[in-house]
Amino acid sequence: MLRDPSIKYRPFPQVNLPGRQWPSRTITKAPRWLSTDMRDGNQALIDPMDAEKKTRFFELLCKVGVKEIEVGFPSAGATEFDFISGLVQQDKIPDDVIVQVLTQSRQDLIETSFQSLKGAKKAIVHLYNAVSPAWRRIVFGMSREEIKQIAIAGAKVLRDEAAKQPDTDWHFEYSPETFSTAELDFSVEVCEAVMDILRPTTDKPLILNLPATVEAATPNIYADQIEWFCRNIRSRDTVVISLHTHNDRGTGVAASELGLLAGADRVEGCLFGNGERTGNVDLVTLALNMYTQGVDPGLDFSNIDEVIQTVEYCNQIPVHPRHPYAGDLVFTAFSGSHQDAIKKGFTAQEARNDELWDVPYLPIDPKDLGRDYEAVIRVNSQSGKGGVAWVIEQDKGLKLPKRMQADFSRHVQALADETSRELNAADIWGRFEQTYLPGDKDRFVLEDYEETGAAGQRVFVGRIAVDGETRSISGRGNGLISGVIDALAGTTGPALDVVDYSEHAIGHGADAQAAAYVECRTADGRTVFGVGIDADIATASVRAVLSAANRV
Repeated sequence: MLRDPSIKYRPFPQVNLPGRQWPSRTITKAPRWLSTDMRDGNQALIDPMDAEKKTRFFELLCKVGVKEIEVGFPSAGATEFDFISGLVQQDKIPDDVIVQVLTQSRQDLIETSFQSLKGAKKAIVHLYNAVSPAWRRIVFGMSREEIKQIAIAGAKVLRDEAAKQPDTDWHFEYSPETFSTAELDFSVEVCEAVMDILRPTTDKPLILNLPATVEAATPNIYADQIEWFCRNIRSRDTVVISLHTHNDRGTGVAASELGLLAGADRVEGCLFGNGERTGNVDLVTLALNMYTQGVDPGLDFSNIDEVIQTVEYCNQIPVHPRHPYAGDLVFTAFSGSHQDAIKKGFTAQEARNDELWDVPYLPIDPKDLGRDYEAVIRVNSQSGKGGVAWVIEQDKGLKLPKRMQADFSRHVQALADETSRELNAADIWGRFEQTYLPGDKDRFVLEDYEETGAAGQRVFVGRIAVDGETRSISGRGNGLISGVIDALAGTTGPALDVVDYSEHAIGHGADAQAAAYVECRTADGRTVFGVGIDADIATASVRAVLSAANRV
């Protein structure tokens, strides 16, 4: 890399736009969406989609609610032409969906495009030609006037070919290709020349697509370009301003969002941002960004995993695990502080009296996308007590007291260090059972018991296996737990003081169980915890005390 890149590269010029309005606006409604997965996205694949994959992708787009779909480039070859024609002839296009095809501004290519759509109820033909200085100078060797004449000639062919098929409801789109690096006044000049030929009306507007063919500036400059164009194009109410941003600088989504603020009406892009080079704008991210701001995007991603599976199959490109909203890990926290915040957020959410979503680190409720909460918190060596407690609660329904969370977390941390890998729910439960629940090697194991006496003076009588030998023990106290502790102290058991006790039900109905937790202090000042689980809450309490005694 150059130590002084300014000798080779120049900053993109600002747009002279006094009183720009877009910075103070808010997106309040969804744009018209166009998927270009089957054209722009397809031509960027190592192995382009065959007819089966194209059909599957088309059906997915219809299912999620995309109403405008660019189905291909019919003049590119027989595969494209036959697929598009097949959609029409086999009546596979839903009545509320309009298909679009792309063509360069050449008569033979435009004619082929119209032929592919013969018999369609309605369709959009998208015409384009490049207008920027670099293309005029390097690629075509043409003047501004010559470039404009290419657009005019193409528009005339559009008009004439549409007239030959009057039974189809034709709509037109024109792109001054390479708009983002062209002179704004020239883009307006060319577009108005096309408007002179096609004569759009408010009832049947012309779509003017203003692409960032190569993203060359910060998204605020693209927004300035869009607002300048919207201010200066004549008969603004007879045109639909469409955005087609690429992601060369990594800000394709931001550029489209700011372009909408600047006055655009429509967005073209691909699911998960597929496309040439770094891809087109990601329609999923853009739509769900709106959703998290309370705006209905008009697209349904409530089964995001189905969408991912279909797109990955058709494109043969994986969705990154950190991809916004869709990646396998985007709703997952490994960090202890993150896990603690998320766990507390869910607890607070359950206590709310409204439906407003407010959970730290989760900008959207995973359930809205068809994801469950099981993988929201995953445990490795970076995790803390909150994450461990969350997994236990989600997997087994145990709501560990706060201080016990810290105690168990140390055991899980040791296991993570031993294994040097992520721990799953089975790993964590196995360590929990080993630490707190009855086992063959435990010193005290409950076999049976009974409780007698009046209020304030209870007698516990039990049969306990002590070091494998069954013994009868008894003790007195003001309750069951104190009676168990007294019984243990009167044999070979430790002397314990109960510091804290809690209990809760696990599940509902006839199959519900109870969990009891005790925090005890030993004679030498140590703190130990015990857990008991049983269908009967009293028995669970006895088991919890014995669990604590075993831990001494």
